[in-house]
Amino acid sequence: MNETAAYVPPKVWKWEMESGGRFASINRPIAGATHEKELPIGKHPMQLYSLGTPNGVKVTIMLEELLAQGFSGAEYDAWLINIGKGDQFGSGFVEVNPNSKIPALMDHSGENPIRIFESGAILLHLAEKFGAFIPTGVAERAECLSWLFWQVGSAPYLGGGFGHFYAYAPDKFEYPIDRFAMEVKRQLDVLDRQLAKNKFICGEEFTIADMAIWPWYGALVLNRVYEAAEFLDTASYKHVNRWTNEVGEREAVRRGRMVNRTSGPLEEQLRERHDASDFENRTQDKIEALEGAT
Repeated sequence: MNETAAYVPPKVWKWEMESGGRFASINRPIAGATHEKELPIGKHPMQLYSLGTPNGVKVTIMLEELLAQGFSGAEYDAWLINIGKGDQFGSGFVEVNPNSKIPALMDHSGENPIRIFESGAILLHLAEKFGAFIPTGVAERAECLSWLFWQVGSAPYLGGGFGHFYAYAPDKFEYPIDRFAMEVKRQLDVLDRQLAKNKFICGEEFTIADMAIWPWYGALVLNRVYEAAEFLDTASYKHVNRWTNEVGEREAVRRGRMVNRTSGPLEEQLRERHDASDFENRTQDKIEALEGAT
């Protein structure tokens, strides 16, 4: 039987565009813009440039939760950034986020616009700006931020690690899938133990920690990312499942999950959001029905 020769790394790594699987066309080892393209600016204080991935959903949930609490200053325009087409490498987007990743937010509420990139930073900025969804006590705040940054540090294992090798890599290899599956299950166990003692991640109150964690781990449990729920036996994490379902029932979470979404049922896709009425009038099913009628 022929055996595949062990890979020996070269002394100097060189980029091969053919490698990388599903996202090979948009992955590259250099930063910066590839083309000139200005970003649109709408009428609201917050201008969000994003896509309905787990990292993008964190921010739209936060904005919808703020609006539900009556914070009118959180009104926002959500512009679609199609990462499959390389929109994140446009010059305007790179000015907002030099890392060329969604989401990116421009806060136009003050005298000078403020750019915020990285989803965790955006959640923290909004929580501090409006004094909402983050505890005010020193110990409670520290706990909330610990879980927020736990998610930021864990997501590369779930998304870039497990998700890549299990779902997106051009070839399946046992070692990396096993390695990252083990780590993701450990993370689920961390959450399950925490949620066994708490209604939400940090206690009785819904916070930015829940908003950061739910779009990734809740989606995993619900089989919405990677179709790996059975493989990872996510049903066995009963406290994570209870929390996942409870958070998912929040109206603002339901709305936030629709924004900038480009897959799934058409009635759940609001590809761009510029007004609260868009949830009723501008979902993709209604847009396509209108286009078909003309």
